Amino acid sequence: MIKWNKLTSPEQIESVIEESNSHPVLIFKHSTSCSISAASLDRIERKWDESEMKDWKPYYLDLLANRQASHAVANELGIEHQSPQAIVLFQGKPVYDASHFSISYDAIKSATKDVVL
Repeated sequence: MIKWNKLTSPEQIESVIEESNSHPVLIFKHSTSCSISAASLDRIERKWDESEMKDWKPYYLDLLANRQASHAVANELGIEHQSPQAIVLFQGKPVYDASHFSISYDAIKSATKDVVL
């Protein structure tokens, strides 16, 4: 089971990016009114293996309740807004970005393996 951290304000974005310098960060942007978003979230949550992902920090962003935070993520990272959307940050940069049914736990898990430190 994923222990989600909530991303609720634009002011959090800088600290989340900074965190990615010490460990991978997953941001999952979720629309609570969208069945595709619910299915994508469920696919990640069912496969999430805490022992494999123990060094990761996952953030959950409810798009409908936190629109300003969602826009701040897109603007700060230079990534077009999608819903649902999974973004992996590592070493201060986005290294994975997928939306809808392109979101894959296996791709998220391996997103940092080819990053040169």
